[in-house]
Amino acid sequence: MGLFSNTGGGSSLFKNEDALDLEFVPKLLPYRELQQKRAASCIRPLLEGRVGRNALIHGPPGVGKTAALKWVTRELEDASEDIYIIYVNCWQKSTTFKIFEEICQQIGYKFTQNKRTEELFDIIKNYVNKKAAVFVFDEIDKVDDHDFLYSILEELYKKSVFLVTNYKEWLEDVDERIRSRLTPEIIEFASYGKDETAGILKQRADLAILPTALSSEALDTLAQYSYEMKDIRLGMYLLREACLAAEYSASKAVGLDHAKTAIAKAKEFKVHHQDDLEEDSKKVLEVVKKYTGGKSGDLFKLYKESSGHGTYKTFQRKVERLEKLGFITANKIIGGAEGTTTILEIVTNEKATTLDKF
Repeated sequence: MGLFSNTGGGSSLFKNEDALDLEFVPKLLPYRELQQKRAASCIRPLLEGRVGRNALIHGPPGVGKTAALKWVTRELEDASEDIYIIYVNCWQKSTTFKIFEEICQQIGYKFTQNKRTEELFDIIKNYVNKKAAVFVFDEIDKVDDHDFLYSILEELYKKSVFLVTNYKEWLEDVDERIRSRLTPEIIEFASYGKDETAGILKQRADLAILPTALSSEALDTLAQYSYEMKDIRLGMYLLREACLAAEYSASKAVGLDHAKTAIAKAKEFKVHHQDDLEEDSKKVLEVVKKYTGGKSGDLFKLYKESSGHGTYKTFQRKVERLEKLGFITANKIIGGAEGTTTILEIVTNEKATTLDKF
């Protein structure tokens, strides 16, 4: 029997697997109607030939920030052809030059090679100031500098700028010249509740999976785990993996065992021990462990003294990953003589929690 002899039409439990992709934006985005309306209200003046408003979109990972904005901008595309819609992921494009280069590509100017930063922005001004633009800068806290933001706010006329971050406090560290020009609406995306998580996964399951092919017990288990992990994107992944597990076992429906298999697979990708970390991350962890309760800036200096590599921004990214993995906590304290301060602490065994009950 060949490796692919059992493949063929009619055997899949999926009716539209694409509905579980992270890039997929459903026609209805539940539980984010208020946030979408507020975002749309910032853009609406552009449709009337006026200056748009800006917004800071904040909330923890996996709560629909990017999906909600993509839904709003998709509606805008249907409403007007006279507004550029620019989306930049600042994790991937973190410098002013790279951001300007990406914007040029998106507005239709492809000849960016050998252009200086100033030349790129002149091209952007020439294009955008003849129309209007909505800028979405996702993961804005990952940028290495804010020069691009000052230029856009200062020299482009009709625009709305959306800054998306996990941290509301990010704005506190931005230069006053930018903050005064930005004056954003603050739009919060709180974590989904248990019932909301279940509702979203049910909606996606209805779009992606054949009717009656997903047991309520399996869906409840996946929703519970996704809720406890506070990440709806994980839920999409689990739905797909549970379906694939059912297909692999030649089952006609996704049952509880398939849901447990998907959760177990998701756990395999988590780093469980510091020995599994890359060397630089181990150095960061050792510094935090030795000087737990210290300020992020002070610990960065100690990290560099111990032959650590990279800039402070690189150090921050490693801190964020260690926090997500549950090794450390990073608590931001606002106010005082030093402004915003981040305190790093090691997570002890007593503080650590696991979700191995499934």
